[in-house]
Amino acid sequence: MEAKAHLRNARIAPRKVQIVLDLIRGKDVNVAMATLKHTPKAACEDLQKLLKSAIANAENNFGLDTNKLYVSECFVCPGPIMKRIMPRAQGRAYRILKRTSHITLVVKEREEAEVAE
Repeated sequence: MEAKAHLRNARIAPRKVQIVLDLIRGKDVNVAMATLKHTPKAACEDLQKLLKSAIANAENNFGLDTNKLYVSECFVCPGPIMKRIMPRAQGRAYRILKRTSHITLVVKEREEAEVAE
């Protein structure tokens, strides 16, 4: 049994989010929450809220034990890109790409055999 949480159109570049997701993948939810709390990256605030949402979904929708949960899967996909123009010298214009992200976080309950290891 697994519980998911999605964050769509987050206004942060996917490559910045991917760095933080690599830190919490496969970790226990309490360890993952502590890691997010003490990591000085911009993506951590959004990911903390997303992890809390996934834990709440697991507890309320599926009746899973929150003490046995771990981050089984987490990934980021690029969302729509906002294109902006920055004026430059001699009448030229440079394009600025403001990237967005779609973030998915999945938590599962550890089996008894996995907890003992």
